[in-house]
Parts: sequence; C-alpha cells; structure tokens
Amino acid sequence: MKKKLILAAVSALSVLTLAACSGSSSNEIATMKGGKITVEDFYEQAKTDQNNQSLIRQLIVLKVFDQKYGDDVTEKMIDKQYDQTAKQYGDSDKFESALEASGLTKKSYREQIRQQLALQEGLKANMDIGDDELKAAWDSFHPEVEAQLIKLTSEDDAKDVLKEAQKDGADFSKLAKEKSTDTATAEDGGTVKFDSTSTTVPAEVQTAAFALKDGEISEVISATDASTYTTSYYIVKMVKNQDKGNDMDKYKDQITEIAQNTLLNDSTFVAKTIGKELKAANVKMKDEDLADILSDYVSAAETKDSTDSSATDASDNKENATDSTKESTETTSSSATDSSEK
Repeated sequence: MKKKLILAAVSALSVLTLAACSGSSSNEIATMKGGKITVEDFYEQAKTDQNNQSLIRQLIVLKVFDQKYGDDVTEKMIDKQYDQTAKQYGDSDKFESALEASGLTKKSYREQIRQQLALQEGLKANMDIGDDELKAAWDSFHPEVEAQLIKLTSEDDAKDVLKEAQKDGADFSKLAKEKSTDTATAEDGGTVKFDSTSTTVPAEVQTAAFALKDGEISEVISATDASTYTTSYYIVKMVKNQDKGNDMDKYKDQITEIAQNTLLNDSTFVAKTIGKELKAANVKMKDEDLADILSDYVSAAETKDSTDSSATDASDNKENATDSTKESTETTSSSATDSSEK
C-alpha cells in the first residue's frame, strides 16, 4: 500500500483568508456579468463548515502555544522529527513528492513541526508529575534490550522464515540480511536496541521481545502501522534481555518520559491545559457565529477536580473534549508527535 504522509491540512479557507490579507488591491475572487464573488462571500459560507471550524480552532491553539512556548523548540528537535518522517519514504525524492502533493515545501513542513512541538512543550510545562505517576510509569517500564529482528511483508513468508530460523544451527543474522525488509537493520543482521519508551520498534514487537529469554526466538508477530495502514510481520531473537531491578532512580529519565507521554495521550488533561492557555492568552472570538468554537476547551479548563465535582460532569467534559483535542494534537508526522522517539 502506498505510504501516506500525515500532514496538517491546508484548506481553501485559510488560503483565501491569507490572500485577502496579503495586500491585494481587491478582495474579489471571481467576477461575472451582473455580479461578483468576494472573499467575504466565501468566508460567510466556509465558516459554517465543520472542517473549517476545526482548522480555525487548530490555528488558534497552535498560535497561542507557539507565542508562549515556541522558544523552547530547538532546530535539533525539528530535525529529529523531520528525519523520522522522511525516513519512512526511503529516499528524499519520494518524500519531497509527498510534501508537494500535500501543498507543502520543506520549509512550511518544518514550520508545522515547530508549531506542533511548541504545543507539546506547552503541555509538558503544565504537567504535575508526582510519585503516583512515576510509580505507574515504572510498572510499565522495561529497560533497554538487544535483539535481532526480521521484518516481512506477508504472514506466509514470515512463517517460512520462522521455520528456517528454528532449525538447529540456523544463522539468524544471515537470515535477517537475506530476508528482512527492514533496510535500517538488515545489513547488521537485524540487530536493534530498544526499551519500552522507544518508538522505532512497534509496541506489539516490544511486548513479545521482552518476554523472551536470551537466545529465544519469538513466534510470528503482526504489527499494523497507524500512519500507513500496512501490516508487517516480525520474527525476533533475543540477544540480551535484562531485568529492571528495584532501583527506579537508575531509570529516572525514561520513567519521567513515560509519565509525560501518558499525560500527552490523556484527552482530559490536554483539553484542560489548552483551555487554561487560551484563557491566559485572552483569546476572543470576533465573529459571533464562531463564538462557541473554543467552548470545549474553556469548559474543560473550568472543570473542578473529581473530588469537587460529580462523576457525571467529569465524564461529560471528557467526552466533549475528545474530538477537539484530537484535532489540535495530531502530529504532523507519523510519529508526528513524536520528539520523544529514541
């Protein structure tokens, strides 16, 4: 299946609005005998569309967080996320074609990444991670392991390769070089290192790998890429597994990262934080027809803690915030979101 680039959409609404503000001497879109279509005409129609309202909401949120937290985003962070997305396409020409097809250039795509990272940095700045959150993160953490993997595109091929790998005296490294479709690891015999915070190895593969003892080979593991919707099949051989022990301080950075990512995926926390920042920025909607466009975020920010409010109110606020939260937090890359990748 052809790979899809996960990019923020650029609608006609934003294009024409920018055009109207670009210093053009006329706001006319089209003229005809006895009439004309203006930017204002278009705006009045376009603003009622739900997709355009979602875009307006996203533009506001990103602008607010960019102004306050944009300086926290470094070029190194942008490079990392840009390269992670580009890597999915195999070569630069394919990636540049995907950008062009989405109406983007390298520069504009990097700007999208920067804005999304500013949102992420703002969310992190509002986190209050205590002992309970760290303990929960510790429970789900597994330290770095060294393994070998073979990636294949069909389940039948994977089963055939597994049979070869299970034979006495089979050379797993040789099989990885010959059979694996993962070009990043095949030449090195499929060797890869990862822990439970890594995003370079699918979660399904990680779970299976962590259960293996040194020298053991997994069964065929299927994993579907959420950005490309393709399913790949993996065989893993554990080289060096390790127990995390009881010293949580030894892995403090990784544990903190897990706790942060948990909150980044918590729609209630995200909506409440966005609402708080919108209020702090004194955002006012000038168009009465769009007066309630940010109401989900505002409501979430005003919601009291669960100890002070009913379970019903908390449930309603979470449900109302979910869709809007997804719109503003979708990463611009497959992994978009994700500067925490190791």
